[in-house]
Amino acid sequence: MMDDLRELYQQVILDHNRDPKNYGEIECTHSAEGYNPLCGDKLKIYVKLDDDRVADVHFEAAGCAISKASASMMTEALKGKTLEEARDVFQKFINMITGSITRDVDEAADELGNLIVLAGVREFPSRVKCAALAWHAFNSALENKDEPITTE
Repeated sequence: MMDDLRELYQQVILDHNRDPKNYGEIECTHSAEGYNPLCGDKLKIYVKLDDDRVADVHFEAAGCAISKASASMMTEALKGKTLEEARDVFQKFINMITGSITRDVDEAADELGNLIVLAGVREFPSRVKCAALAWHAFNSALENKDEPITTE
C-alpha cells in the first residue's frame, strides 16, 4: 500500500473513532446486534427504511477503533441508498477488505468513495473482522434476524 494511503487510513480511523458519525439509538424499522469475540467488539445497528430506501442508519458500539470507524463510515455511505444500492456497496466493501478486489485503488475509489481508506485492513488479517462487523450486522438487520451475528 502506498505510504500516503496508509497515513490517510490511520488518520481516518482515528477521526471516526474519536467522533463517530450517526452514533446513538434512533427509532428504527430494523436493528441487529453484532459481536466479534476475537477483539471484543460489540455493536448494534439501527436502520430506518422508507419503502426500499435507507432513510437513516445509526449505531452504538463498544470496541476497537477499526470497528467503530468502519461502522461510522458505513452509516454515511449507506444513508439515502436504495436497498439494492446498499447491498451492492456492502458486497464491494467486503470484497475490498478481504482482498477480492485487486484492481487499481483509484478505480475502486470511484465505486466506494471514502470507504477506500479502509482497504488498509487487508494488511492486517485479524482486523478484517473488525471492519466487517458493522456491515454484516447491517445485512442481518435487513433480514430481520433475531440472534446477534458474530464474526466466528
